[in-house]
Amino acid sequence: MSTRRIDMDRLQELVRLHRMGTGAREVARLLRMGPNTERDYRDALEAAGLLDGSVDDLPELAVLKEAVQRHLAKTPPAQMTSSITDWEPKIIMLAEEGLTAKPIYDRLRLEDPDFRGGFYTVRAVWRRWRKARGVRAEDIAIPVETAPGDVAQVDFGYVGKLYDAAVGRLRKAWVFVFVLAYSRWMFARIVFDQKVETWLRLHVEAFNTLGGVPRTLVPDNLKAAVVRAAFGVDEPASLNKSYRELARYYDCKIDPAPPKAPKKKGRVESGVGYSKRNFFKGRYGDDAHETATQLERWLDTIANVRDHGTTRRRPIDVLASEECAALLPLPARPFELVLWHHALVHRDCHVAFDHRLYSVPWTLVGQRVWLRATPTSVTIYANDVRVATHDRRGRTQRSTRDEHLPDQRAAWRYRSRDYWQERAEHIAPEVGAYVRVLFDVDDVLSMLRSVQAVVTHLEKFPRERAVAACLRAQHFGAHSYGAIKSILRQGLDLEPLSPALATTPTPQLASPRFARSMSELLHHITKKETDDEHN
Repeated sequence: MSTRRIDMDRLQELVRLHRMGTGAREVARLLRMGPNTERDYRDALEAAGLLDGSVDDLPELAVLKEAVQRHLAKTPPAQMTSSITDWEPKIIMLAEEGLTAKPIYDRLRLEDPDFRGGFYTVRAVWRRWRKARGVRAEDIAIPVETAPGDVAQVDFGYVGKLYDAAVGRLRKAWVFVFVLAYSRWMFARIVFDQKVETWLRLHVEAFNTLGGVPRTLVPDNLKAAVVRAAFGVDEPASLNKSYRELARYYDCKIDPAPPKAPKKKGRVESGVGYSKRNFFKGRYGDDAHETATQLERWLDTIANVRDHGTTRRRPIDVLASEECAALLPLPARPFELVLWHHALVHRDCHVAFDHRLYSVPWTLVGQRVWLRATPTSVTIYANDVRVATHDRRGRTQRSTRDEHLPDQRAAWRYRSRDYWQERAEHIAPEVGAYVRVLFDVDDVLSMLRSVQAVVTHLEKFPRERAVAACLRAQHFGAHSYGAIKSILRQGLDLEPLSPALATTPTPQLASPRFARSMSELLHHITKKETDDEHN
């Protein structure tokens, strides 16, 4: 007989009946146990001398239990020795480190090629260890009572695939669940992603639906809420900057649940499970928009008006009578969605965010900066100092400030003729006239690079020298960057031109200087052929 079969609450009754002189069969019948079981108990107690004595002075239950267990304890036969006896010390060591049966079994298979035991034998050893260890203080669940309006627990739960008509296909869907810890009032919405903007938008929608804000939010450790989880009391959690800004705006606190501790936010876990079992069961492939509409009806007509299994009250009634008045008031102005993004500055002096590029000072190339994005603007911070602000939207993909680029290279990003023509005119009208001719010097080849080189080179010189260089080059029909550069390098611009030349530049030749017209050539060819015929 195994010690597991000992029915300890009937041992004292068995002793009392035998001390009264009741027969063994009658004792077995009265105690509803088999004759063999009664005999094993009787033999064990008789061997310990516990069957004799007064009916009014029965032994303590602990004494009876110890006597029975000592008598019935047996060594298993050799052929029943466990196949993992040699691994029991390691199993116990891993169990003391916090691993449960399945992770221990996987670790043994991974690290010891000689291990041939089965999962159930490992689990049996683990269960024996856990039973022998007993209950620890950290195993105890401490019920936490919350005041009205004090805590809301928030989480996502996967609900399968729903049909998204906007893209015409099935998509993975999640339910966002927001539960007030006191009243158990629940808010839920269907989403197709767990992005930060989705997370924040749903919080705002929940607050607006409530008409107030709970003092503390208890989220799970998802990235939209917590960047780095706290694995100990002394290690603070690192909150997502966007979530932190939302909490600061609504004047509430964020208290993330510890990692791998779903019971620390059991009320929202129960809410997620309840919605999945009750509402989402059997809705695979349903239209998402229609399902979202039905979800809101389900909340209003079923979930929030049922008698809650724990409070035995309707959440909607508790919310109206006790919790609404305890919530923090909503701010006067609507919350402007703020997103924080950590980005790398690329070689082109830009950072990428939401499919657009924004410039920062070129000295930050290779560093990481923070972007604070609102619906209308993007502000960029480096080492907690604001270095740039851009409009969030624009006609082009790139938003660039010239002052963010190296001074000597910033202008090269402009390729329009009007820009360079205007820049040349800004130096002097004579420079503008020269650039117009330079642009048109070739009717096929683009002269943009030559113009860029000429204009940026002339900007380094005084206005008088730039004008003189262009007039000289124009006079001699020298339309190239090399000509301008050579004139200035040799100081030819400092040599005066005659007044006539200075005011009337040599016009550009319509054709090469020594070219002959086609009619003249044809006249000579015809005359030669006529002379040949006469000869």
